[in-house]
Amino acid sequence: MMSSIMRESHIMKIHYLTALAHGSFANSLEFESVIANYKSIPYAVVLEAMLILISVHGFNGLRIILLELKQGNAYENAVTYGCLAAMIALIAYGSRTIIMASMGMV
Repeated sequence: MMSSIMRESHIMKIHYLTALAHGSFANSLEFESVIANYKSIPYAVVLEAMLILISVHGFNGLRIILLELKQGNAYENAVTYGCLAAMIALIAYGSRTIIMASMGMV
């Protein structure tokens, strides 16, 4: 009797086949290819937007987790300002990297 659920071995075979089918992306990871992507203004803008959105989302999530561990105004302010400072630092460093790469300074 055949089960309606696929066996794990069949799922892994499909996984391996799809990995082989979609080819090699080794060239896309070469330094010159990565820098060429950064020189595209739309690409750099998308990277910057992703950097900002992911940083805000991630540090807000961290802030919420830390606030659930302990209560108190001083602690809550420290966590909020600490997460905000770390988020700004990460965005600034990431933006610097994006700008340097897009201007060919790397």
